[in-house]
This record gives sequence, C-alpha cells and structure tokens, in this order.
Amino acid sequence: MPILTQNLVDGFILPPLLLQHQRFSVNTSMEPAVVKLKPIEATPETFKDFGQVVQASPDGDQFGPHDAQLDLSQGTPRFYIMHLQDRDLKFSKITHHASVTQCLGSISGDVWYLGVAKSSIVDPNADEKKGENVLQSNSGHLFKPPAVDSVRVFKISGPKFLKLNRGTWHAGPLFKPDSMDFYNLELSNTNVVDHTSHDFEKENATVFVIDE
Repeated sequence: MPILTQNLVDGFILPPLLLQHQRFSVNTSMEPAVVKLKPIEATPETFKDFGQVVQASPDGDQFGPHDAQLDLSQGTPRFYIMHLQDRDLKFSKITHHASVTQCLGSISGDVWYLGVAKSSIVDPNADEKKGENVLQSNSGHLFKPPAVDSVRVFKISGPKFLKLNRGTWHAGPLFKPDSMDFYNLELSNTNVVDHTSHDFEKENATVFVIDE
C-alpha cells in the first residue's frame, strides 16, 4: 500500500500518484493510497476558512465576533451530548451539512482531531452549476465533491469548541482514547435530511491517516 506524507503546515503539494487518481477513473481493484496528514493546532486564525474556534471569555462580556455566529434558522435546534467509541486517527469519508452551522466540543477538554475541507456548495443561480463535477445531494442542494488536496486535519486541545460553517466538510471527531463524550449543536433532523457524504476511498482510491 503506497504511503504519501504531506506536512500541511508548510504547504501541500499533491503527489503525482494522487493526481492520477483524480484525473482518471478509479480502478476499484487497486489498494488505496494512504495520505498522512500533520495536524494543525486549531486557533481562530488557523481555522477561519472552515468556521470558528470559540474559547472561554469573562462572564459579563457582551456578544461579539469572538462568539459562535450560529445559523439555526431552518429547523429546531438540538443540543446534546454525543458518546463516541473507537474513533481511530484515520478516515476516508467526509460529510457536510448545508442547512445549519454545527458546534462540536469535548466534554472533558481532552485532545481530539477533525478532518475538514472548505464548503463546496454551489449557488443554484450561478453559472458554476453548469460546470463539470457538480452533483445534487439527496436533500436537493448542489455541490462539488472535495478534492484530495483540499483536506486538512486540526487538533483541538483544552476548553474550546469548533463552530463549523454551513457546508464545511468534516470527518470526526477522532481521538486516541477508547471513547470520548462531545457536546453537539445542530438541528433536530440534521442527520436525517441534511447529511451529504463523500467517500474518498471509493471515489479517489485514497484514505487519510493523522500523523500524530
């Protein structure tokens, strides 16, 4: 199985092998290429293309841009504690929600990881919708599948949470312990009617491993 290592902090250069996977149809009999990703520490600056990193603020602070900028307008909000088990530091599938922002945070404050790619939702009124590689989701919106070289991995440490922009692709939470608990804010039916996924192993003959 080929292993391809990239340091995303220093910049990403797509290896020729992955270019082949993207340029030509995938031979499903091939073993997938393994792309090893260096995690980036999640800060408001490093994560700004994907959403927000929200950290503790003094009691009494007024609402401002440092707070989570939420869009829960298209349904009933659901805030709950999510128990996850056996989420090793590897992934091949990635998901987005087109109708809601999402907040994720560790209850314990222990280290966890999230794979992400920028939103690729296509405006139905734009000329872009007529271009190549535009798909329609089961929920009706248009999008472009994420590219292999667009994927990043972030490391989240301590008492903070992530707010994902609408449409941000994400894989995880992932972590080293056997299990962890996370608080999750989305809509009551997000995982039923607004759950669009891309399978890199099936579509791009690629799997990702977090190099940590």
